[in-house]
Parts: sequence; C-alpha cells; structure tokens
Amino acid sequence: MNNSESTNLNKFISSTGICSRREAEKLIVAGRVTINGKPTQLGNRVFEGDIVKVDGKPLKAKPKTIYIALNKPVGIVCTTDSKERKNIVKFVGHPQRLFPIGRLDKPSEGLIFLTNDGDIVNKILRAGNNHEKEYIVTVNKEINERFITRMGNGIPILGTVTKKCKVTQINSNTFKIILTQGLNRQIRRMCEYLGYEVTKLKRTRIMNVALGSLKIGDWRELSSHEMDKINELVKTSVKTEEASKEKSPNNKKNKPKSKNYKSKFGRQRRSR
Repeated sequence: MNNSESTNLNKFISSTGICSRREAEKLIVAGRVTINGKPTQLGNRVFEGDIVKVDGKPLKAKPKTIYIALNKPVGIVCTTDSKERKNIVKFVGHPQRLFPIGRLDKPSEGLIFLTNDGDIVNKILRAGNNHEKEYIVTVNKEINERFITRMGNGIPILGTVTKKCKVTQINSNTFKIILTQGLNRQIRRMCEYLGYEVTKLKRTRIMNVALGSLKIGDWRELSSHEMDKINELVKTSVKTEEASKEKSPNNKKNKPKSKNYKSKFGRQRRSR
C-alpha cells in the first residue's frame, strides 16, 4: 500500500475529533501515541487496519461533526486547558469534545466558533486566507478622522505593519473595524500605538456568520446554509504552513521564492 492510500498520523488523530492537528502533533511528540503498539513520531502514516492509540486507548470513530457559534462573555478564556477554571470548553459544556477556532482575548467578548473538525480549523485560521472578522470597539477618549484613517492604513506593531483594513466611526469613541488577519491582541495594540486604550471589544462577525441576536453566553449550531457558505469560502484555502509563513511578521520577504510557487499554492486543488 502506498502513501496515497494512507493518512498522516496527526491528520488521522484530528479526524477522529479528539483535537486539532496541532494538538495531535503535541501528543505525538510527547510519546503518547502508538501505531500497532509501536512508538510514533511526526510524519508517521496510518494505513488501513492500523490501530492507533492515545495514552493506551484506541481512537474511536469520528463522532458527528459539530460547528457552533458562541457569544463569548468577558472573562472566558479561549483554551482547552482543563487547569484553566474559566476555559471556553467548560463554559459551553457541550457533550462532544470541542475546541475553539482561533481565540478572543479574555477581556474581549463576542462571536467565536467551536468545532470537533480539525481540518476546518486550519483552513479558517491560515494567515494567508484573508477571511473577514468584524469588531465593534470602544476606546477611552474621542476619536477623529485622523485616527480612523491611520487605523485603516496600517499600524506598526509586532515588527510588522498591519494590513490595510476598513474602519468606520460609529460615535465619538466607538468604531467598527474589519480585519483579515489575526495578530496577537492586534486591535488593542493598534489603538495603544495611537495613544488610545480599548475599553470594550466585541466581535460581531466571522466570514459570513454574524452574531445577530445571540445573547452573551449563549451558543447555537451553525446552519447548513452557513456551513455551505463557509466551505465555499475555504475550499481554495491554502492548507499548509506556507500561508502563515508568507504573512509572518518575521518574514521580511513576502514574495514567492520560486516561479513554481503559484502553480503549487495559487491554484490549490479544491478541498473536500
């Protein structure tokens, strides 16, 4: 049986719904995964009939795929770490083991997705995929047209300059901003650079899904129509680390290194 008839170990683990691919890699590196009773390492592949175990327990068939939208309250932490008393998984209390897609800072609130589908996590989060996220932000003092213009044109933070984005003033100290990237504490850092402090940050939309009337602390399953649209938006998503590397703040050269880059990644085969 050749490699085309097998699955990368981290992808196989993720496909069972117990964790994301990145978390699966950590399990492998920690020596907690075996294939047919033998120790594993990153890059191992799983063939039909193989028995994969994590901590000595065989992986079960993938449960029903779940996608939910949560209106995260302030104070809830976007982690699956059971040591964190206010972690998002405990807060939701879903019978399936879910993990968040991305994160919202502890002092922030609003829309966040949770799922047991590791593949879609990667497709949505890759830095090069330009999926929109919309926020309503309140700051500690009055804003003006110059503030709006500077926020929209890019702010130097974390060794890079933020991508141009759409910023609209709502009132004297509140604005709407639509980002297509997700640097650490990006909006707060952008405001701090201009001498402002964020007093309230609420995410109201991810891609085609809006927060709508979902109350703080409540969650709902995404509709089939919403998922159809999300899958359409991510079907050409770059699924490798290249997307993130190309947009990395530490990567000064954003141009492809080879002429073959476009053929490899610009016309990526459609995902499942």
